[in-house]
Parts: sequence; structure tokens; C-alpha cells
Amino acid sequence: MTRQIAFLDIDGTILDHDKNIPSATKEAIEQLKQNNVYVAIATGRAPFMFEDIREELDIQSYISFNGQYVVFEGEVVYQNPITTNFISELYQKAEKAGHPMVFLNESGMRATQSGHSHIQDSLSSLKFNYPDIDARYFMNNNIHQALLFCEADDETHYLGSHDDLDFIRWHPYSMDVLPLGGSKAVGIENFIKAAGIAHEHTYAFGDGLNDIEMIQYVQTGVAMGNAHPKLKEVADVITKDVEEEGLAYGFKLAGLMS
Repeated sequence: MTRQIAFLDIDGTILDHDKNIPSATKEAIEQLKQNNVYVAIATGRAPFMFEDIREELDIQSYISFNGQYVVFEGEVVYQNPITTNFISELYQKAEKAGHPMVFLNESGMRATQSGHSHIQDSLSSLKFNYPDIDARYFMNNNIHQALLFCEADDETHYLGSHDDLDFIRWHPYSMDVLPLGGSKAVGIENFIKAAGIAHEHTYAFGDGLNDIEMIQYVQTGVAMGNAHPKLKEVADVITKDVEEEGLAYGFKLAGLMS
């Protein structure tokens, strides 16, 4: 495949601040396809969390769980679940500290505690309901990502003390938990290898801390106007806010669309 490829984050990039797809964004993505640019999603979400978005935009290829589960044309080409022992050690520590967790795989998620406000507030910001409860879900399922619910002041309780895990904050009450070194960049590396796409033809668009490695890895990395300041520091291009047709404008700045 010699065509160019654009990897698109979801929240704050495809979706606006109200978690809707602006009409200008949908039109721009369709125009990109007509320009023979391949379009894939690159998100921290689990696959079951964005089936409706894939259907609405007719996108069949994606990088999910911040790079831990990669699908090209409907086929899984890479996956990197967290080692069960690592999750178990983290869960025991979190339980003692009173911090709940959610375990996720490609088909579902389970929480360790019921009725916790941090879980409710974090997941409702993505318009998802409170998960079912199963604190031992990680014992019988591959877990590609976990969520650890604590505030920033409590981060030091975990950062640096789990050498096999990475932590990325995405909400005031929640952090993503990944295998050490896991990132959207690793997902993209495996994706383009499977698809036969040259690195020089890669573009990425995002707004969050979990997009830093991706924006640095691709040939042209574009930060949304609403992006975290740290992402803007490493981006090649900075476009407008997602509410100001930022993704469409970013396509133009990157030379993918006139």
C-alpha cells in the first residue's frame, strides 16, 4: 500500500467536547478518503467503546487501548495484554489504598467496586454507564488496559513503583494503565508493518497526553487547538480547536486536503 494514512484520535479530535461528531469533521474524513488517503482510528478506548463511531465513519481499521490491540481491515494484527501478575500486584496495592480499578478487554469491562464516584464521573464523561462488578475479571481474561481511579495527589503511590507498567492520566480522577512501553506509536508501528505502508506516508492527529508518542513517531504529527500544552510542544503542526472545524483545518495544514 503506497497511499498516505491518517491516524485519528477520538475524544477531542473526532468527537467535539460534547462527544458528538461535527458535520464538518464527518465531511472532511469522507473527503480524505476520496483523496485516496487511508483513514484509521488511534484511541485509548476499547474496541467496544467506539463501534458506533466506526460504523458512522465507515472505518474498519484501528489502534485501540493506546496501541495494545491493533486491527487492520477487520483482522487483529497485534495485541499486547498486561501480564496477569502485574495486574494482580497493582490491584492489591490499589485495594489497600481504597482506589478502585476497571479492567478492560476488547469486548467488555468490569469494575472492582460498586457505586464509586470516581468511576461514575470518569466514565460518564465518555457517556458510558457504570460497569458490572468482577474484581477477578483479570484472572480469566486477557486485559489490554486497566483504569486506576485516584486523584493527581495520589499518583506518587504508584508512579515509579511498578517497573512493568506505564500510567497516563486522562481524567482528574483516572489514569490509564498500560504495559511498560505501550503506546499508540507502538500500535502504529505494527499497523503499518502489517499494512505495508511506509513511515514517510504517516500522519496523526490528537489532543491528549496519550498522543505524545504517536505525534512524535509519525512523519507529520498534528495537535488540535484544544490539545494539552505538552502535546503542542512536540507537534509538527497545530490546528484549530475541535469546535472550530479543527480536524478539517488540520487536514489542510498537513497537505492532505485542499
